[in-house]
Amino acid sequence: MSGEKDLQKLLKNMKPEHNSGDYVFCKIEKVENINLNEIEMLFKEKEAFTLILKKENAEKLNLEYSVVMSWITLSVHSSLEAIGLTAAFSNALSEHEISCNVVAAYYHDHIFIDKKDTVKAMEILSSFSG
Repeated sequence: MSGEKDLQKLLKNMKPEHNSGDYVFCKIEKVENINLNEIEMLFKEKEAFTLILKKENAEKLNLEYSVVMSWITLSVHSSLEAIGLTAAFSNALSEHEISCNVVAAYYHDHIFIDKKDTVKAMEILSSFSG
């Protein structure tokens, strides 16, 4: 398994990057009519497919959403077997009453937070490597 496992190295080198744009979470029953090039992330749950996509793409597809979010990527290549990274940054964000939705992909962890919390979340996440 590739990627960093050491928690202290992960925290020191996580270097959060804010991805420009407004992102939303939506649900759909079927993906046949969806252009996957317009979707950032897709997850199949037993109830429906969850899509994470740019707000303008959701609106173009007439999909409902409840909150507009910012997307922050931790640029460190974390191992899928790393222990404690999610707990460390989610606890730090929760201490400032910032909700986060986390997607761990193969190379990086991706954090979705309410758009209004972007600046504060970036400050908090950046403080780990300071």
